[in-house]
Amino acid sequence: MKLQDGSLTPLYQQVMDHIRDDIHRGTYAEGDRIPSEAELSEIYGVSRITVRRAVKELSDDGYLTKRQGKGTFVSRPKLMRKLHQDSSTQSFTDTCREAGRKPGARLLGRELTEAWTEEREFLGLGEGARLIHVRRLRTVDGIPIMLENNFFPAEGFGFLLDEDLEDVSIFDVVERHTGRRPNGDDACTLEIVRATSELSAPLGVPLGEPLFYEHIDFTDQDGAPMMIGKQYIVGSLYVFNI
Repeated sequence: MKLQDGSLTPLYQQVMDHIRDDIHRGTYAEGDRIPSEAELSEIYGVSRITVRRAVKELSDDGYLTKRQGKGTFVSRPKLMRKLHQDSSTQSFTDTCREAGRKPGARLLGRELTEAWTEEREFLGLGEGARLIHVRRLRTVDGIPIMLENNFFPAEGFGFLLDEDLEDVSIFDVVERHTGRRPNGDDACTLEIVRATSELSAPLGVPLGEPLFYEHIDFTDQDGAPMMIGKQYIVGSLYVFNI
C-alpha cells in the first residue's frame, strides 16, 4: 500500500488513519492481533520508526493495546451513541458571525492526493481517483481553534488549487463556482484525541491536550456526496449543540 511522502499529512498519521479505518470497517475486529512492526513497515513502505509512532498514537487514543511479548491487539470498540441532529450544515464562518465573533482562516497548504478506498466508496470515485486536500487554520477573534482538513474530488473542484482561501468560507467559494453547498452529512463521528506535535504547534495548545476529532462525509443540497472533512478542534474553546 503506497503512502504519500511529502504530503501535508505526515506518514505516521497516514498509517494511523489507514489502521483506524480498517478497525472501523471491520478488517481488524476486537481482540485481533494486528501485523507486527516489521510487517506493517513492509505493507506501508515506511520505516519501523514511523510505524512505531503510529501504533503508539493509536494506543494512546484507545484503539490498540500492546501486550508484552505477544504483540499489539485491537481494543474493545469505543461506545458509539447515535444522536439525532438537524440535517442542515452550518459553516464555521456562519457559526462565528451568528455568535458575534470574527472568523479567520489561514491557508496552511493544499495538494493533490490519491483517494483511499473508503473515500472513493463514499464519493463514488473510481480506482486511481485523486482528491484536493485543503488544510487551513481556523481562528475566532484571532485565536486558533480548529485545524481544518477538507477533501474534494479533483474533478470538478480544480479551482480550489488556485483560489484565494484566506479568511473566507470554503463553502461559499465552492457554491460560487459550482452551485453546490454542503447541506447535510452521510456520516459524522466525533471523538476525543490527544494533540500530537503536528497538531499542538499550529493550534497553540500543549502536547497531549484533548482535542475533538470530527470526521464528516458531506452531502450537498440534493443529497449527493460532495466532500469529506477531518477537523481537529480545541476542546476547551468549542461546544457542540446537537
